Amino acid sequence: METRSPALRSERLTLERYVPADEEDFVALFTDVRVARFMGDGPEPEPEPAVRALFARVFTKVYDTGAFDVWAVRENGAYVGHAEIKPTEVSGGHELIYALAHPAWGRGLGTELAKTIIAHGFDALGLDAVHATVAAENTASLAVLTRLGFTHVRDDENDDGTITRVLTVGKTDAHWYRAA
Repeated sequence: METRSPALRSERLTLERYVPADEEDFVALFTDVRVARFMGDGPEPEPEPAVRALFARVFTKVYDTGAFDVWAVRENGAYVGHAEIKPTEVSGGHELIYALAHPAWGRGLGTELAKTIIAHGFDALGLDAVHATVAAENTASLAVLTRLGFTHVRDDENDDGTITRVLTVGKTDAHWYRAA
């Protein structure tokens, strides 16, 4: 079976497979209302037992099966976020997913993280395009993705009336991308 979730590095970040010792940091990230409001079914964070079960599934349903790439994101060895790139029917291809802990916001780490994952998608996974789904209210992530060359494909209305934006960037649209 192909090894998934290889370690990746950018200027300030290291992306590596989760280890059991990351559970408390993972739970803190996914139960922080400032972060969770834009993830999954938001706006409320998932209850702690559900987040712990999600963490366990990273090992059993993702790593053990080689399903897709999932990483713990670290800056100077400290956990600062979560990242994935995985196939999804919602966007019709591989989707970029990332979340940064609140103390990591506003320093350009989201842009750096997204670039690292997108380049991995193009280089290691052989993708021609990477997609993203973002809550319309998440203006910070929308700005990051727009800077990276993503274009708006469509809006999907959720059951609660909120809007999710579907965006895509192709290799030729990612002005910053240089093939490895």
